[in-house]
Amino acid sequence: MPGIAPHREQLMSTLLVIDDDRLHCDLLQVALARHGYQVSTATGGREGVVLFRQLRPVVTLLDLRMPEMDGLAVLKEIRTLDPRAGVIMLGGGATEELENHARKLRVTDFFRKGLSLDVLIGAVHRAAQQAKRDASASESRAGEDREHTPEEQILVVDDDVMARELLVRFLSLRGYRVRAAKDGREALRLVEESAPDLLILDLAMPEMNGVELLRALAARDYAGRTIILSGHQNDPLLADAWALGPQEVLDKPLDLERTLMAVQLVMVCREC
Repeated sequence: MPGIAPHREQLMSTLLVIDDDRLHCDLLQVALARHGYQVSTATGGREGVVLFRQLRPVVTLLDLRMPEMDGLAVLKEIRTLDPRAGVIMLGGGATEELENHARKLRVTDFFRKGLSLDVLIGAVHRAAQQAKRDASASESRAGEDREHTPEEQILVVDDDVMARELLVRFLSLRGYRVRAAKDGREALRLVEESAPDLLILDLAMPEMNGVELLRALAARDYAGRTIILSGHQNDPLLADAWALGPQEVLDKPLDLERTLMAVQLVMVCREC
């Protein structure tokens, strides 16, 4: 195929194509293999998630509309497994609402089906190069964080399993010891076992919300720092939470880089 020659760093980069249209999978596999990529395919969302876990591709090309498990559901799973993975979504007939939803999930790029292969392959090249730069930077930061903060412990408390697992993985890769609790009662038990240096706490939880947990911890003389997670700034619990002295409040959905900066700042202030 004329247009774009493979670069040396692209050779043997693993790609994954997830599309219920077998013909489209085969077309992309052949086209991308000609540019030096190693391409695997899946014709369903669940199969695609399994392959993503196994292969950890540098870029995934993902169809939006698929039966049983659509592209947005697959993208959520991918983000849980790898917050920085390159994902290009192909959204034939997508509405603006669906595209915005995909961008909120930090899709790398979004295209309508039917675009030229040269345009798509160019986007794959860019996403692959960016993913490699991100991976290299993450490894470097993780090494620095492990060097400076090997003993710092964080407890993530959130009833949203996706948000909870995302934070645990993201912060663990940066050298922190991270535990997780699905609700306030489990968090109290974990704090009693070993008090964390930092609590990352969702406000809106059933049975025992974030404010109630902070009050219970205050009664137990918890001396660690706290970062609050809130779905919106007009949350009625937020004023009560501020009164209990958290160090930071972060909005959901989380910006992971901002979250990391907040964690680092809180830890530095704790040492001061």
